[in-house]
Parts: sequence; C-alpha cells; structure tokens
Amino acid sequence: MLNFYKKYLLPGFVFQSIVIGGGYGTGRELVEFFLSKGPAGGYLGMLVATVIWGVILALSFELARLGRHYDYRTFLSALLGRGWMAFEVLYVLSVILTTAVVGSASGELLNETMGWPHIVGTLILVSFVALLAYSGSSLIEKVFSVWSLGLYVIYFIVIVLVLRESSDAIFSNMTVWKEGSGWLLGGLEYAAYNLAALPAMLFALRHLEHRREAFGAGALAGVIAMVPGAFIYTAFLANYPAITEQTIPANFVLTGLGMPWFQTFFQVILFGTFIETGTGMIHGFNERIAGVMKEHGRTMSQLHRLGVAAGLLVVAIWMADRFGLVKLISDGYGLITYGFWLLFLLPILVLGSRRIFWGSGPRKPRFSPTERTV
Repeated sequence: MLNFYKKYLLPGFVFQSIVIGGGYGTGRELVEFFLSKGPAGGYLGMLVATVIWGVILALSFELARLGRHYDYRTFLSALLGRGWMAFEVLYVLSVILTTAVVGSASGELLNETMGWPHIVGTLILVSFVALLAYSGSSLIEKVFSVWSLGLYVIYFIVIVLVLRESSDAIFSNMTVWKEGSGWLLGGLEYAAYNLAALPAMLFALRHLEHRREAFGAGALAGVIAMVPGAFIYTAFLANYPAITEQTIPANFVLTGLGMPWFQTFFQVILFGTFIETGTGMIHGFNERIAGVMKEHGRTMSQLHRLGVAAGLLVVAIWMADRFGLVKLISDGYGLITYGFWLLFLLPILVLGSRRIFWGSGPRKPRFSPTERTV
C-alpha cells in the first residue's frame, strides 16, 4: 500500500500542494479564470485545465523517469538543449511571482480575520517557507502529504455545509451561461501558469520505475489537483455574482456560514496551503542548485538552502507589499502564461511525445543527471 501511495498518489499530492496556494487557495484565482466566464463556462474551463494537466504531467513524469531527471535543470536540458536557459529565467520569475501571490494572500487573510497589518501575515508565511526549504525533500514530502489529505477533508465539508444552506441557488446558478465568455482560453491560461509547479515537484518522482506508473501518476495528479478547486468553486455559486467582487472569496463563503470555529479551522488549513506553494517553488530552485554543486563534488548544505530561500523571499515580500493580491493575479500571471506554453508545454507535447513513443528516450543533458534524496 505504501508503495502504491509513493508511486501513484504522492506526485499528485505534491503537485496539488504547490498549485493550490498560488492557484486557487483564496478562490480569487478561480474567479479570475473561471467564474468570470460565467458559472457553466467556468466548469468547462476547469475540465479543459484538468485534461491538459493530466496529459502534460503524464508525459513529463515519463520523461523524468526515463532520464532520471529529478530537477528542472537536467530535465529541461534534455528536452530543449541550450534553450533550457530561457526557461530558467521564466522559472525564477514564476517563483518570485507565485511566492509574492501567496505572501500577499497571507497578509490579506490575517488582515481580514485578525485585523493585523498585511506585512505581518506575509512575514509569518516566509518564516515557515524558509524553515521547510532549510529542511529538504524528505520532510517536505511528508508535510505536503498530510496537509493535502487535511485539505480534501476540509473542502469536502465546506461544499456539504454550503449545499445544505443554499442548494437551490447553487443548482440554479450552475446553468448560467455567459455568451462569448472565453472559457476555453481561461482553461488554457490556467493550466499553463499552474504547470509552473511541475518543475518544482520533480523531486517526488524518484519512486517511479515503470511507464505505466508514470502515466498513471500523471493522469491522477491532474484530477487530484483540481477536485478541491471544483468543490470550492461550486460553493461560490451560492453567492454568484456578488462573490466575484471579493478579494478572498473563500473567506466570504465561510463568513456566510455563521460558524466562526469552522472558519478559523479553514483559515489555518488555507494558510498552510500558502506555505506549501511557496516552499515547493523555492525547493525546486534549490534542487537545481544542488545538482550543480553535486557535479562539482560538493553538497548543498541546509544553510545554503536557507540563504537562497531568503534571497527569493525578500524580493517576493517587496512585490506582495507593493502590488497586492488582485493585481498580482490579474496582471502578473498573464505575463508568464504564454512563455510557459512556448518554452515548456509545447516542447513536452511535441518533442517529449516523439521521444517517448517514437524515439529511444530523451537526449542526454549537457551535464550528468543527478538523483538526490536530501
């Protein structure tokens, strides 16, 4: 059973853990990319995103398994050759932007619920992110697994409670269609920018041994990552269209339930998802650096990991404080989405598929791939 979990479920839980804080933890992202297209169109957009995730993740997992590429540097070098360096710039920008989003969301959450200054919530988040980045892969996998299971439970309870109170409004709004909504584009954009989490979670693929495991884990990961989002999206329909104006729609729904104790518990879980996302993105960059150091006969110490995390977090804190949550999501994500399609998703679909099904496997990177357990 443990072997099945590590091979088929762990990659999905790690992917979901990184996606959720920057993808739909606050609910603001679901509003921007899906609910703004109308409730019915939003569901179609989510389906599009889930299918794209499943296909890209399955292909990527198999490419990583074939070449034992467990950090994005060796993975992208094998896929793109020298072109991987363009992706490096895009990835670092994505790390900073995503961390800024979850930092800003943390500040907004504690400001709404506790009345604390925004910067306090941001600083609490980055402290936990730095601590986990300092600890390494083993602890991160365990934390992500436990928190993901808790997330599923809490999101399921939310949808049950909201359906009990507002099922008529939800079912009525489900069929609302918005002409010319652009739901297909919303799904494509959402899928692309969230796949920035893929390079950050390659460390969780070292348990895969066979092609069927890689394909199965990839397909499951797309579903695992989207199901909680579908739960909370459905709950939003009880307050459509008013909820589209809320900075943190998830918190707005919980306030409407009139259950302060449950709202507090949800906010603890939500805050944890922000920590997971920030940790995952930064850990992916640390693993890239660790690979270079290993090739030169050196080991990346925990203090090195902490130093890299601190540098990235300082920039992210400034962005969170300067721009705020809504602007970061509405403007920032759009700027990098098409870069990911060009430099990451299309090469995996075209070059990756060719090497998996019609070639002899991925090309060798310009440097030796590494396998690490730190």
